[in-house]
Amino acid sequence: MAKESFDKEIQFLRMLVLTSGAYSRQQFADRLGISIHTFDKTIKKLKEIVNAVYQQLPEEQGKEFAETVRYSYFDSADHMLLFLFRAKSLKETESKRISLLLEALQSGRTLTAMELMDACCGNMPAELAPPDEKTVRSDLKYLEEVGVIRKEPGPRPYRYRLANELVQELTEEELLDLYDFADVMANTHVPSVQGYMLRDSLKKHLQRTQEDTVTLDAFLYKYHFYSRLLDEAHLFSLLAAIRERRKVKFLYFSPKKETSYASRNTNPLFERDTTGKEEVAIPIKVVYDHQYGRWYLLGFHSGKGIVKYRMEGMTQIQEGEAVPQEQFEQHLAQLEARTARSWLIDTGRTVTVRARFFHPVGAPQNFIKERVQLQGQWGRITEEDGADSFLYEIEVNGTFEIRPWLRSFGSSCEVLEPLHLRKEMIDEWKEIADYYEPV
Repeated sequence: MAKESFDKEIQFLRMLVLTSGAYSRQQFADRLGISIHTFDKTIKKLKEIVNAVYQQLPEEQGKEFAETVRYSYFDSADHMLLFLFRAKSLKETESKRISLLLEALQSGRTLTAMELMDACCGNMPAELAPPDEKTVRSDLKYLEEVGVIRKEPGPRPYRYRLANELVQELTEEELLDLYDFADVMANTHVPSVQGYMLRDSLKKHLQRTQEDTVTLDAFLYKYHFYSRLLDEAHLFSLLAAIRERRKVKFLYFSPKKETSYASRNTNPLFERDTTGKEEVAIPIKVVYDHQYGRWYLLGFHSGKGIVKYRMEGMTQIQEGEAVPQEQFEQHLAQLEARTARSWLIDTGRTVTVRARFFHPVGAPQNFIKERVQLQGQWGRITEEDGADSFLYEIEVNGTFEIRPWLRSFGSSCEVLEPLHLRKEMIDEWKEIADYYEPV
């Protein structure tokens, strides 16, 4: 799958999850900035992947594409990003070649490139052209880079073997423990994509080797933030750009825009303006907002200074030239100074927030105070009013990001200062109260 197509289908699946199929074909295509024809082709492609992914299901459980987002709701192994990685399949000939190469190495023997080429050519279907030596060596290099096979030390000709020590050297009980550990960590920590991929591979291996009585669903998770996993598709390439101090170029769609994607038109007859904006920036930090399940890229733009991007709006990401170490450190120091008082990434004017928290009545322990001490960052408790309440104070860049945290305490928190934040909280609670008026 082309990189541009991967971007398109990330946005496609994001909209599918958020709208739950409420859009018509035309509305969906307009929101994505693509044609109805492209929409239909994308649907067809993803339906084929669904059939491949769920081909082990009984016939009566066959799923339409729009229903796959609700299939096995608690089974977090099949999240949307893993679904897309399956979609990033190789061409048919490449897929068949690699399958034959791995099958030849399954016996545990070490084989040379020529022996593997003979095994591959001997089992290649008649309708597909047999590979030449250059193609096989390219496939072996790819498999070695992704850690599937290993080149044995020694003189030429080099010999290759499967890199499957993880499942071969562990006992069945140890593999189950590893599976449970990967399951818990992938569902409770970020980033998670590599953990889900490890969990997926272990699950398939255990299902092939374990008895039917062994259950792999020891833990169940109700997952909410699919966008977080979809955005992780770009995470590691951005982290690599930060390590190498490289600029990145991308097409950015602000959350306020009506469209979230635009196809890259190579035919000049069909060129058109898009609502996306081409950006070039030096990536400095990646930040995760656990309140909303969003990833942010913080960087430096030559014309705008310190900039912030929601990663869900970044498409067609390309690495650019590297910048000097001194320049990168200068921008990093500038960013850290701007965000020193940020609850998350806000770079607005610093204000002092004061709030009164009320102790829980009749509770065996003061979980309100414990939570404030755990999550209140650099804020401090300035005054305690006996057993009833305590005052909390913090200096932050703006109030937009801290407001959801304060609101999450419900009636256990009263905002005192600043006055504009207090008024905003009052208005919000009045609006919520109106929702519960008797009908």
